[in-house]
Amino acid sequence: QVQLVESGGGLVQPGGSLRLSCAASGSIFSMYAMGWYRQHPGKQRELVAAITSGGSTNYADSVKGRFTISRDNAKMTVSLQMNSLKPEDTAVYYCNQGISIATLGFGSWGQGTQVTVSS
Repeated sequence: QVQLVESGGGLVQPGGSLRLSCAASGSIFSMYAMGWYRQHPGKQRELVAAITSGGSTNYADSVKGRFTISRDNAKMTVSLQMNSLKPEDTAVYYCNQGISIATLGFGSWGQGTQVTVSS
């Protein structure tokens, strides 16, 4: 089983930046696609960014041009650089692992990290 630990969330003003990190253990990390999700209270968890084992990336329209996903296979981490943050980005952010992008969201989840964008 994979264990995932998210970190880096916090309170930031609109227009600011945060960098989230997800540390994985218990899997052959380099073989898997990784994704960042977010969940607003009372809403479904949504995929905002994903990266394949080969480094190809995909982004939700709502974050395209503002967020960047990257991975460091040696450190077994995936990061999400979040720029030009908006209040609607406020959510709990989670990472997840899958054999492909299509299978993301079906495995175990970490605790998540809270991102709050407010003045």
